[in-house]
Amino acid sequence: MTDMNELFKAAQEMAANIQGQMADAQAGLDKIEVEGVSGGGLVKIKATAKGRILGVSIDDSLIVPAEKQMLEDLIAAAINDARAKADAAGSEEMSKMSAGLPLPPGFKLPF
Repeated sequence: MTDMNELFKAAQEMAANIQGQMADAQAGLDKIEVEGVSGGGLVKIKATAKGRILGVSIDDSLIVPAEKQMLEDLIAAAINDARAKADAAGSEEMSKMSAGLPLPPGFKLPF
């Protein structure tokens, strides 16, 4: 029975270690910056790999009341571009973090 208790304790310690590494990785994602662009760079959105928007830059040439719908579309496109880049950066970082973990094949960690 001692062997089972030791195995159980080792599994709990490993789970706690993985949880700690996941928390560190999640915190690190908020430090990685990506930039989404649209309209050939006329609209730029800076975000973290965790998806937090840091800033919006709009070229002065786009600030025309008659072109409001186009500007709104470009902002949405830039946000979506930043989100896609944030997701890619997040996946890359999480893959690096989980590379050394003894996980079963095909197991995906949530983030």
